[in-house]
Amino acid sequence: MAAQGSQEPGAVSGQDYQAVIDSLPDALLVLAHDGTVVLMNPAAERVFGYSRQELVGHDHRIVLAEGYRLGFQRLFKALRAGGPESSYGSPFEAYGLRKDGTEFKGEIACGLLDIAAGPCMSVSVRDMTHREEPDDGLREAMSLLSATLESTADGILVVGTDGQIAGVNEQFVSMWGIPRALLATHDDDAVISYVLGLLKQPQSFLDKVRDLYEHPLAESNDILEFTDGRTFERYSRPQKVADKVVGRVWSFRDVTPRLAAQDQAKQALADLAEQAEQLKALAFQDPLTGLANRKLFHDQLAESLRGKRTGTVDVLLLDLDDFKEVNDILGHHAGDEMLTEVARRLRSCVRPDDTVARLGGDEFVVLLTGSLEPDATAERIVDSLNVPMWIDGTMLRPSLSLGLASAGPDVAASELLRQADVAMYAAKAAGKNRYMRFEPEMMTALVQRTDMEAGLRLAVDSGQIMVHYQPVISPKLGEVVQFEALARWKRDGELVPPGQFIPTAERSGLISAIGMQVMRHSFTELQPWLARDATRSVAVNISGVQLKDCKFADGVLRLAASCGADPRQLVLEVTESVFFDPDAHVIRQLDLLRDAGVRVALDDFGTGYSSLGRLQELPVDAVKIDRSFVSMVRTGAEKLPILNSMINMAHSLGLTVTAEGIETGAQASYLTNLHCDSLQGYLFSHPEPESGLELALLRSADAIDEMQGVHFEG
Repeated sequence: MAAQGSQEPGAVSGQDYQAVIDSLPDALLVLAHDGTVVLMNPAAERVFGYSRQELVGHDHRIVLAEGYRLGFQRLFKALRAGGPESSYGSPFEAYGLRKDGTEFKGEIACGLLDIAAGPCMSVSVRDMTHREEPDDGLREAMSLLSATLESTADGILVVGTDGQIAGVNEQFVSMWGIPRALLATHDDDAVISYVLGLLKQPQSFLDKVRDLYEHPLAESNDILEFTDGRTFERYSRPQKVADKVVGRVWSFRDVTPRLAAQDQAKQALADLAEQAEQLKALAFQDPLTGLANRKLFHDQLAESLRGKRTGTVDVLLLDLDDFKEVNDILGHHAGDEMLTEVARRLRSCVRPDDTVARLGGDEFVVLLTGSLEPDATAERIVDSLNVPMWIDGTMLRPSLSLGLASAGPDVAASELLRQADVAMYAAKAAGKNRYMRFEPEMMTALVQRTDMEAGLRLAVDSGQIMVHYQPVISPKLGEVVQFEALARWKRDGELVPPGQFIPTAERSGLISAIGMQVMRHSFTELQPWLARDATRSVAVNISGVQLKDCKFADGVLRLAASCGADPRQLVLEVTESVFFDPDAHVIRQLDLLRDAGVRVALDDFGTGYSSLGRLQELPVDAVKIDRSFVSMVRTGAEKLPILNSMINMAHSLGLTVTAEGIETGAQASYLTNLHCDSLQGYLFSHPEPESGLELALLRSADAIDEMQGVHFEG
């Protein structure tokens, strides 16, 4: 009451202000900085059809037609930034949207308000429907044109034939950083002067402009370099109306990030070139044992058989008997220790010039050239490996089966190795822990392989191929983001190792049917898990044999559709050998699948030296670092620039990286610190059937928690 008593004569009260606002014939909205309606008058209720309760506190865009919903917040931001009010003081046209869904043309006027709640913007809306004949087609076209120009990533400038600026979009103003106060002057010479001041070569810019205006029908595409280091692509074309040139449209695209990525990729390739000798050595060396690898052995065997031989050539092929039990009982670390000791003993049994190689797993091979006593060497190897060894406090006595084959006249390398293989299987059949020399009658061992093929064909036809799943985790997200689907075959109650039946499947042509069965199982069995998150995926291995089928891509997509699976959640893993196949169908199938959203991962990345330099040319989305590289990490304190270079190079090309074969926390932490995107290996879980998926997820979660805990403490 005291306040009312002290009111000066003629002063307007708050109630009077509210009465004035309520009596306004135009709709009035007051918007907060986030676009929320904080105040409205009765005219706004009549114009838009919303009650005060339905509109106050809600986003203002519900009363704007499509194509006009972004302008007010940009306008508000510009006003608050101190832009010239004169450029917004005059009313402008926009289309409103009533509650009943009808649109109307309105005349808009805006202004800034500074109230206790903070800066706001007042918006006055006058319904202009009665002022002109409706032209919905023209309005929709102009709205679509405006929305298109404002949504494009390119900066657009339109100049008339008189050289005057006819229009620009918001992106152009933003890209060039042109002050709005300068645009508001409509001084085109001043705008051009500002633009030229940003360029490294302003005269070249002007020369190109003059040349184009001397040739009105010409088009142009060139590069602009800025003094601040940015680079734009500039494209210009004439604008015609009824075959008459009325001006010219200029579009500008900021290509600085793209050029930077290209430079980064070039630098990564240059770094790899500097390590060429190391990569070359790695390409021919088994990383675990330091022996020659399969490729080097085959090269040296072929060389020893080439031309006119002056001495004998003998191949001794061996593998360790029941080695799987060592891994299962003592763990893979103990298995690796045994393989390393076996490699040392093999070297001690041969001459310095003889070749000792590890073909993979527990399979080794020795190449003797010019040896007078190959049988004595074979006996020496058996005796040497029979000597007990101590691993992690346990005494082990290795047992091996060895096959010896000697080259006859005109024998091919593959045939000689096959003979040694047959002899090795004969040694196993004879009771193991011995060597046997190849005899022609041993070819009966091939009957066993034929039997495997027949059994595999029956398994495929009767649906006995199962799928086990191994989780792939994202260190960044701390969760399982993918499962790799792995084919499994149980024969007579026991699982047949994939290394045995997959080659048989490829040789027999059964791999295509097996591949489709694996995909069908994966789509069906993982459907609940995949459906919970669109970013999850399943990875399936495919071979070049499958890709040779010109209907492969169509078959995969039809299978996905029939299972209700999203192709974007499928990852196909291929080895680099498929990209060297001369059959054009192979790459074509991958391209068709990628067009449908399927991703392609390059498996065993780094083992094929020839693919590293041309990785940017391959149609892949991801790479999987081979486990042989991961095994180089023992303590986590190693300096391995090769791993860092491979990951950086892949990232610079826009590819994601998965490291497989992770078995220790040190390996997981090391690769996480190198920003490897995904990790896979026994550290998180062994491959599990569908019934063990929850167990695999729980094991992975425990490993992730432990890994993150160690990483945090470190």
